Parts: sequence; structure tokens; C-alpha cells
Amino acid sequence: MENKITVRNLNLYYGSFHALKDVNMDIPKNEITAFIGPSGCGKSTFLKSLNRMNDLVEGCKITGDVLLDGEDIYGNMDVNHLRKRVGMVFQSPNPFPMSIYDNIAYGPRTHGIHSKVKLDAIVEKSLKQAAIWDELKDRLKKSALGLSGGQQQRLCIARALAVEPEVILMDEPTSALDPISTSKIEDLVLELKEKYTIVMVTHNMQQATRVSDNTVFFLLGEVIEADKTEKLFSMPRDKRTEDYITGRFG
Repeated sequence: MENKITVRNLNLYYGSFHALKDVNMDIPKNEITAFIGPSGCGKSTFLKSLNRMNDLVEGCKITGDVLLDGEDIYGNMDVNHLRKRVGMVFQSPNPFPMSIYDNIAYGPRTHGIHSKVKLDAIVEKSLKQAAIWDELKDRLKKSALGLSGGQQQRLCIARALAVEPEVILMDEPTSALDPISTSKIEDLVLELKEKYTIVMVTHNMQQATRVSDNTVFFLLGEVIEADKTEKLFSMPRDKRTEDYITGRFG
């Protein structure tokens, strides 16, 4: 199994607070890896370290290695190039206050694509991949802020896809959504793994069992256990994992 991302001995500090402790992880290509664990245990912090979003946080210091296809993302990799390869979808849908079309075309334009023919094709392809083209194709000039929450989140996924990333990071992408929108996004994520490597933080263990191939359990900044999802939920090796998934704490 080919690994897309390899993490070795990652430690992350916010000032004197040691937020992530000696994290080691292999994230396989074209699979969905879910991070579970109680709130505040480091899942989102770790997710953001995979595309250097933590660079924006003052006093944040990271040691260890994060390799994308064997290349150190904290070495001399250009951060804009990294974020083109590793896209991000946030917990609350955050469309830009502009038209649906311009939301999708924004990334490709910043990477130098200005031909209307090319942008039209990218917008259509991205919205189709995000399973929302049919709903939006007659409204492309309208503001993205007029969409429902579930549509906004699929638009944000389409926006992430528009720059043709290799990895998509998702930070609790359905926690703000109703059950029907949630199930649409779960179906979508399952389709997307044919082309992309997906890493998803979820507070919903049923969601992890429904969509992910691999699950990683975080507790207080440490990885307690990582395994194939089916195995981790049916035969956890660590008592703390078992306590968490059976609802004894968390």
C-alpha cells in the first residue's frame, strides 16, 4: 500500500503548551483516514499541520517530519504550492461573498488560469465532482451566500477540487449540517477517494465507520491507536480506545 503522507516524530508547541506529542502516522493513498477522539485532543491541530495552516498561528513551533510523496513539506517547499496539492474543507461552510462561479474560479485564477473557456470547464467539472452541478448550473452568477448550508459545504468541496489537489483535508465537514446533507457529503467523500487521498476529522464515530478505511484515535495530543477502521472498532488493542468507542468517556 503506497503512503501519500508519512509523519515521523511530530511535536507541536503553542508557546510552552505541548499540543501534539511524538505523532507517527502513515496515510495511504486513495483511502479515507478518519481522526476520532474527544474535543481538544489535537485532531484538528494535527490536520492543519498537514498543509501548514498552523504557520499562521503565532508562537507555534513544529519539530519532526511530514513527508508528502517523500518530500518534506516543512523543508523548502513553497507553501502556496503545498496548499494547491493539499486542499482543506472547514467545519462551517465558508463560501466567499461572491458568485457561485467566482468561488470555484478563484483558486485556478490565483494559479494563473484566466481563459474563460478553461475556467468554464473547471467550474463545471468541479461542481459535477462535488455532486451539485445540476442544482447550481442555472444559478452560477448568483451569490454563493444564498445557498443552503449543505449546498454551501458541497460548493466549498468543489472549490477545493478546482485546483486539482492530491489530498483533501476535512475538519468535521458535516458537523454543522442536517442528516440529509450529511449523508450527501458522506456519499460524495466515498466517490472522491478514487481520485484523492482524504483525511477527515470527525466527532461522529458512526460517520467514521461508514466512510473511512482507516481510523486514528487521538487523546491529549497523542495517537493512542491507528488501524483499519473495521478492526479498530471491533477489536481495539488499547483499553482507552475501547472506553472511548463504547462511550465510557469523551
